[in-house]
Amino acid sequence: MTENFSLSPRLEPYRGRIIDTMMGLPHVEAESAQVYGSFIDKVADRGESRQWAMPAGYMFSNPPEFSGTTDPVETALENMNQCGVGRAVIGVNGHLGKQAQDAVRNFPDRFLGQVAITDTDPVSNVQLIEDFVQQGLVTSVSAFPSGLGIPIDDARMYPIYAACVKYGLPIFVTCGVPGPRLPLAPQKVELIDRVMYDFPDLTFVMRHGAEPWTDLAIKLLLKWPGLYYSTSAFAPKYYPENIIHYGNTRGANKLIYAGYYPMGLSLQRIFTEMEEVPFEPEVWEKFLFRNAQKVLGIESS
Repeated sequence: MTENFSLSPRLEPYRGRIIDTMMGLPHVEAESAQVYGSFIDKVADRGESRQWAMPAGYMFSNPPEFSGTTDPVETALENMNQCGVGRAVIGVNGHLGKQAQDAVRNFPDRFLGQVAITDTDPVSNVQLIEDFVQQGLVTSVSAFPSGLGIPIDDARMYPIYAACVKYGLPIFVTCGVPGPRLPLAPQKVELIDRVMYDFPDLTFVMRHGAEPWTDLAIKLLLKWPGLYYSTSAFAPKYYPENIIHYGNTRGANKLIYAGYYPMGLSLQRIFTEMEEVPFEPEVWEKFLFRNAQKVLGIESS
């Protein structure tokens, strides 16, 4: 954490109201294999993958390091406070799941729980969602189709979408070419179209850029009311130009801020570069928190 970091004048008015729709709790470097082991194992035959701290390590030359972290929640809150992030969506299952669940319980005004689909069995997935709903620990669901080996429009995903509609939960889904060296076919953006047709009441948020199909993503965002786009895993200087143009013209209500802390980006880097994103003045509030409030079903501020 950079102690002398401060938000730019453009972003300072939103301090404390920013919602980060993809954040994690920091872990010590030695824990990386526990956090990402299953995905690293899938690409281990590609050799260098095991040398990385995370499955897409080749994409992030200087990811944040937390080798001295002893309290993941405290460290996350310190970074959030410094960078003006009021609330963050964090995963409540998997490694550090217990700490994340406690964070949601102990700091309900700061952390919003998200359950990640990790199984290929639809019955288990639905039960997982229902368990966390009953505990009051989640406001959303996430899925990584290439990591699961299950396409976005696969029949095994349909019970998950149905559960999301039933419980009023949005689902955040990784779209486009995956960073880890896994097949891209499950994440083709065109697959979203059939899902939105079959689930008109579903709120579906694209994660991780949707590249190289961002033009198609924009067409689908215009077409389907329940479809949104988030900026997770992208440093702001790499936000796609056509996505920025879409936000400045017809898509101000469809773009949602998401970071990638601590997986590949620091909050300090994100908000330093954010100053240079050429959004029109009226877009910023919607992008930084209003659209996330709507999607996550939380109170406006």
